[in-house]
Formats: sequence, structure tokens, C-alpha cells
Amino acid sequence: MSRPLSARSRAARTRAAALLTVGAALAAGGVSGLGPGAATASSHREAPLVSGQPQYDNTDVYAFVSPDKPDTTTLVANFLPFEEPAGGPNFYKFAKDARYEINVDNDGDSLPEFTYRFTFKDSYQNQNTFLYNTGPVRSLTDPNLNFRQTYDLTLIQRKDGAVVGSRTLASGVPVAPSHVGKASMPDYRTLRNQAVKTLPSGAQVFAGQADDPFFLDLRVFDLLYGGNFKEVGNDTLRGYNVQSLALQIPTKALTKPGQPIVGVYSAVQRQNAAGDWVQVSRLGDPLVNELVVPVKDKDKFNASVPWNDAQFAQYVTNPELPKLIQGIYKIPAPATPRNDLVSVFLTGVKGLNQPPNVRPAELMRLNTSIPPAAKPKRLGVLDGDNAGYPNGRRLTDDTVDISLQVAEGELLNNKNDLGDKVDANDVKLENAFPYVALPTSGSSVRGSARGEADGKKATRLGDLAPASNSEPTGGDGVPVVPVLALGIGAAFVAGGGTLWWRRRRGPIG
Repeated sequence: MSRPLSARSRAARTRAAALLTVGAALAAGGVSGLGPGAATASSHREAPLVSGQPQYDNTDVYAFVSPDKPDTTTLVANFLPFEEPAGGPNFYKFAKDARYEINVDNDGDSLPEFTYRFTFKDSYQNQNTFLYNTGPVRSLTDPNLNFRQTYDLTLIQRKDGAVVGSRTLASGVPVAPSHVGKASMPDYRTLRNQAVKTLPSGAQVFAGQADDPFFLDLRVFDLLYGGNFKEVGNDTLRGYNVQSLALQIPTKALTKPGQPIVGVYSAVQRQNAAGDWVQVSRLGDPLVNELVVPVKDKDKFNASVPWNDAQFAQYVTNPELPKLIQGIYKIPAPATPRNDLVSVFLTGVKGLNQPPNVRPAELMRLNTSIPPAAKPKRLGVLDGDNAGYPNGRRLTDDTVDISLQVAEGELLNNKNDLGDKVDANDVKLENAFPYVALPTSGSSVRGSARGEADGKKATRLGDLAPASNSEPTGGDGVPVVPVLALGIGAAFVAGGGTLWWRRRRGPIG
């Protein structure tokens, strides 16, 4: 990221951000923008360019006070949407020509003070085979794990956008592999646990495959559920995995004294043919680039930095989604400009998670002084649970229902319970770091999605495998596992309501 020009002093930024009238504050941001550099370029497949580069596509960001360690903050960024669990033989990995970053702004100026950068390396134990693993894998150092990834984690510290320090926090850390199947990885939980690394500071870090924790009915794009309110209720992401990065950091290491609110966003940079690093993906709050930014600016948004977000302000204050709902379902769209949406997506909500002297920018803002809820509510702040979205985002927060209700004027006293009737993830989440659920196994079958729509049980090669715990080896010492038991059978077979309205609560505030 380039440093702002000298004319953009902290005092100038503070004066601009203090103009809480949305137009003035955002216009000030537009005049004094921070250039993102030469860009050649969230949400799942949300922009034209990154949809063809899934390894660089950031699907979701989460930020929350750790429920079992409330003196720490957990940050999660997920990538590579719609990972089919049985998608071998190469399965899934992080890109080695990318920089995956989680950025933290702790003073409200939209510039990150901390960047946690992950970079990856690949290796093979044996390239004379097509197998991802050449036998059952029981540890991350098992010789049977043929393909391996490791990563380095670097902390970059900045002041007013300029780098002032950098240090390596960890190097050569193993990545949790793709969950090929039960025959290949009989105890995947052990592999997950081995991929969690504790740093000298007490922080923890994880990189590897996980079940996609986002839950929603994606048929919203079929002209809002086919123009029929009865079309909702199918979790489109059920059974798919993602590549996940997670950090659990002592909160005092992220925040400034007396200022507990942080802004978080992730970004991915890719190295081009000239050797330059260009940003191709970016994500803070969910669904912004997917449902708020129009096609003509989606790639531009992914290549930009929060400092420049004034250029996208009109899409927040004059959103398209309520107009579509009105056109299809005749539900009146709230009047514009939508200043209520600015507090959710750009500044944080005053008295909840808005930092002092905030510069409007699309960041996920978390007030780390609010303790975790004993019984989290899926609608978060809308249902009186201030530890949830839009105060940060927990894995259990129903961000689709929350966003739809807010878009339809929940904060303007237009009470509604608009939703997609998908209220929770299909897989149970973990109770401890990294909290994301174990990935769906490649040997699992998802009912009708795997050939059982007619009620007949699908034939699975794994069902025909002989019971055996032996691992015979060939002359070169490489395990020769019976084909139906592992190599071709279990390792590569397939698989691993209505919208409603009810009178309810009062607005945030």
C-alpha cells in the first residue's frame, strides 16, 4: 500500500471523518484518496475477475472476541469457494504466488496498523504417482502424505499507511491438508490439531481446509428466489469446503489503550509476470461486493483499499437490492439516501462499534470490550445481542437475514423478519480455536447431490472395499493399498419454506 500524500495529514483526515453527514464525510474521502497502485483485477464468486481465480477469492471474514478466551480476539478469513470434497486427484491448496493478508485498523482512520501476511510453499514426497497421499495419513509428517504445504507468517506494522516494521512470527508451519476421505485420513481431527500452532506471544494460528461456515440460500440470484417466497430454505453451501486462515491474538496486542474498537479486512495480492504484487481480492463486511457494488465496479472494489471507499459510497446510500425486492414483491423500498446503511457498512454504529474520528470505509468493525454472549443469537445486534454482527461477525451470525432486514429498513423502524430460512450451518462448529468445523470428507455423500434423488442408494466403491488394516508395500517401499480400499476407491469416489414477516424489535441504538 502506498503512503498518503503529506497534505493528507492526520488532522485533515480527522476533520473529514468528523463530518458525520454522510455525503460530506464520504466526499472528503474521495478527494483525498489513497491510490491502490497498478491493479489488474467478499463473497463467493462476487466479481468477474476473481471468479476465474478461486484460489485468490476471499469468501468471508469473521472477527469476534474468543468465547473460551475472552482476553483474545479471533480473526478468520476463508478462501476458494465451493470446494467439492471429492475433487481429486490434486485437491485444494493456497496459491504459492499470492500474499494472503488480514489487516487491522485500531484508530478508525481506515489505514491498517497491523498486517498479518501468509505466504505458502508446496512440496511433494513422490512425483512418480498421481496420488495426493500414497497410504493412510496419520500425522502431518506421515510419509504417506505426498503433497504438502507450509507457510510463513509475517507481521507488518504501519503508521499512517507507511511500513515502520516487519518481523517473522512463524516459518515452515504445516497446512492441514484436504480431507481426501476416511480411508486416506482415518483421524482427520488429529491432523487439524497438529496444524494449530501456538506462537511465543501466546497467539495461535491455523491454516488449512475447513467446512464453509457461511450458510444461505444462494437462489437469491434467480431473481430473488424465483419470484416465489416459497422457494427459500436450501443451504446452497451445504457440504462444500474452503481454505481457512485463522488467528487468535491477545486483544491488548491489537488495540490502543482506551480505544477497544478495531476495523478488519482481508486482502489477497498476486504476483504478475513483471514480478509486481497487485491486489486482486478484498473483503470486510459480508455481501458488500456481492450485493451492493454493481458489475462495472466489482473488480475495481477488489483492487482498492479502504482509504478510497468514498468512490463506492453511492452504492451504500442508494442500494439496488431494496428496489429489486419492491419490483418483484411490491414491498416498498425505504427512501434514499440510506444513511442508516452507512453506520452498518462504513462507520460502525455510534455507541456500539464506531471508533472516534472515524473515516468512513468498508471495514468489519469490532468492539473488543463487549464480552462474548453466553447464548449467542443468530440475529446479533438486531435481537439484542451486541456481541454479534454487525459488531464484528461470529461464525453463527445469520448475516443474510440481518442484511436483508437492514436493507428493508429495520433501522428505520420498518419492522420485518425477512430471511432465507437457512438459520445455521449444516455442520457443528468447534468450541475452541480455530472454531471452524472440520471439512466435509471426500468419502461422504450428500444425498440427492450425489445420485440418491430417486430414493435408491447409490453404489459406492468404498462399500466394496475389503476390510483390512494391512499396508502391503512394493519393492520401492511405497505402500501398495488395495485399489478399492484406498487408491481409486475411497480416495476418489464422489462425496465426501417461505420468507416471513413478523412485527418484532426496535432498531439498533
